[in-house]
Amino acid sequence: MSKFRDVKTLQKFAAVHASTFNHFNADRHLKSRSDFKQNRSAALAEWRELAA
Repeated sequence: MSKFRDVKTLQKFAAVHASTFNHFNADRHLKSRSDFKQNRSAALAEWRELAA
């Protein structure tokens, strides 16, 4: 956290990092297909909001 100059930059990084991490670490084998699809849709919506 000390490497970020302000909190806003840290929050933006954390949001992007969380979305990317969730994309590549889905633990799909532990979830039902419907739960997986719902979580992926939510993550994609958040990612699109950040990228816009």
